Amino acid sequence: MKIGATSSPAADAAALARSNAELGAVAAKAKGAQDAAAASSVQISNAATSLLAADASPEFDTAKVERMRQAIADGSFQVNPEAIADKLIANAQEVLGSVKR
Repeated sequence: MKIGATSSPAADAAALARSNAELGAVAAKAKGAQDAAAASSVQISNAATSLLAADASPEFDTAKVERMRQAIADGSFQVNPEAIADKLIANAQEVLGSVKR
C-alpha cells in the first residue's frame, strides 16, 4: 500500500500550467474592463451639475422657510409671476439647448 501523492511530477506540472493559464485569462479580462472604463467619458449637463451641487450641500435657510410658511398660513405670501416666468424660460432654454446638441 502506497501512502502519499499518486500523481506524477508531469501531471502536477500540467495542472499548474492550466491553473496559471486560467489565472492569466482572468487577469487579462479584468485589465480589459479597467481599460474600457478608463477610456469612457461622461458629460454632465448644467442641470445635473446643479442638482449634484444641491445634494452636496443640503443646507437651507430655516428662518426663510419659516417666514414663508407663516406668510402662506396667514395669507400674506406674494407670488412673483415675473420671477417664475423667468425661471421657466431659462429652464426651457436649457432643456432645448441640450436636445439640439
